[in-house]
Amino acid sequence: MKIALTGASGLVGRWICRAAIAAGHDVSTLPGWRLGDTPDLQGCDALIHAAFQHAPGQYRGGEGDDPLGFVRANLDGSLLLFRAARRDGVGRVLFLSSRAVHDGHPEGATLPDELSPAPTNLYGQVKADAESALAQMAGPDFLTASLRPTGVYGPGAPQKWAGLIADFLRGITPAPRVATEVHGADLAQATLLVLGDPAMAGSYNVSDLVLDRHQLLAEVARLTGCTTPLPLPADATALRHPICARLQALGWRPGGLHRLRQDLPQIMTDLS
Repeated sequence: MKIALTGASGLVGRWICRAAIAAGHDVSTLPGWRLGDTPDLQGCDALIHAAFQHAPGQYRGGEGDDPLGFVRANLDGSLLLFRAARRDGVGRVLFLSSRAVHDGHPEGATLPDELSPAPTNLYGQVKADAESALAQMAGPDFLTASLRPTGVYGPGAPQKWAGLIADFLRGITPAPRVATEVHGADLAQATLLVLGDPAMAGSYNVSDLVLDRHQLLAEVARLTGCTTPLPLPADATALRHPICARLQALGWRPGGLHRLRQDLPQIMTDLS
């Protein structure tokens, strides 16, 4: 399959690019393309849209002091891309959305794949609006779907835990926090499974671990001998839990805590 991939150098896109090439796909990263441009996608069988413009290190709040520019790049730019794909005969489009579309659902709620968005910030709203617009374009010869991944971790740069771990190693105990996480390689596997799904449509949750900072930094301390006091375990009762039933039906089996422990030494090496 010839796949056009946006955002190939980003936190998510680098994992997808690597996995797609390893699976034998012909991947075009659209050199020179930026959000807001209209690319030539003729000859591509599929488009994976993982590019997103935001303030460095921020997603929620990633608009900084320019919300209009944020919407123009990420929503309007995505719609231009989707229309170009349909115009050029691309058969499948997969959009990398976010679990942030569900921030407005009650604390402690479970989040099934088919749950309607309830965003509470501009980031989630832009993702939800792009999901909706893409779904409305779908047709028999133009299959569309959206992935809603939770926090993404894994070796390499950019690294989401860089600041947290660096502060801990300098003697700073962070505030308690618990979150849902998925390894980038597991997200990439999910992406390719959905892209190959004959019934590809709608939205798919992507989540694996419920990870407490106490647990993560205990592993860091074990590897480094760091004696900084660990944060207290966080209260997880308010955590919203994505249910990944559609991916599991496709055979998706993420690596869980074993994968975290396996890759944490490399993550530490990448930070040094």
